[in-house]
Amino acid sequence: MLLPTLRQLQYLKLLSEHGSFSRAAESAYVTQPTLSAGIQELEKILGAPVVDRARSGVILTAAGQEAVRRAEDILARAEDLVQATRGAGQPLAGRFRLGVIPTVGAYLLPRALPVLRDRFPKLKLFLREDLTQRLIAALKSGALDAALIALPYDMSGLDWAHVEDDELLAAAPANHPMAASTRVDPDSLRGDDLILLEDGHCLRDHALAACGLEPPRGVGDDETFAATSLPTLVQMIGSGLGVSFLPAMAVHAGLADKTALTIRPLATEHPSREIVVAWRAGSSRGVEGRLLAETLRETEA
Repeated sequence: MLLPTLRQLQYLKLLSEHGSFSRAAESAYVTQPTLSAGIQELEKILGAPVVDRARSGVILTAAGQEAVRRAEDILARAEDLVQATRGAGQPLAGRFRLGVIPTVGAYLLPRALPVLRDRFPKLKLFLREDLTQRLIAALKSGALDAALIALPYDMSGLDWAHVEDDELLAAAPANHPMAASTRVDPDSLRGDDLILLEDGHCLRDHALAACGLEPPRGVGDDETFAATSLPTLVQMIGSGLGVSFLPAMAVHAGLADKTALTIRPLATEHPSREIVVAWRAGSSRGVEGRLLAETLRETEA
């Protein structure tokens, strides 16, 4: 049986990503006729068309969509093979693509990067900051080697290693009544305006779950206020717009130092999120993922 080549699968993946033969060819550093011929040969091998050519661009057929899905996995495993061979006996050497969520990267990495540089001088770390959902999709497609994310989250198809537990803290304006308490019952905040990060940030769901609260609702079931980042959230709280929850990791890193806030521990069981390093199940980068998690644990403040 004649099988597709890795190059043909790469052409198809690039065609799916760019939606254009010319842009896909440019990305593959080949001429457009070369890429087009590779796709035609792939279609002969598969026995079905994988793309429809339209004025608006390239549209994948149903067979093409399924072929891309499987091609991404095959290409990721092929890259794993190369990286594992090159890095045999030299973990965390060479290129390593690490994703990180915004509510972790800015507060954990500054203390960890110098340690990684000293301990693994041959490591070339490429960082990508994004929301959890997109980082996990990039892990599964092979676009990332590992990701620094927070649990709980749906981790099907992934393996992971523990880094640390990050406590969630109640935060309010400096003159809020909770300033008189040493610990805060989340139920006592139900009468306040609750401000959270916008939908898509996993910290939002972690805070609500840990405190047993419902998402805030405004007119027309839209939230009155939502923040796009932790620094913005802190400024909104300090301006008296409401109360919220902040990760201890960020507070210890100085996130709220220049803002008049009252910050208190929560009087509830396990008000925290778990920070982990995750990688695609079966990936050869798993050994390095565990080593990275171990190194990050050692740098905990």
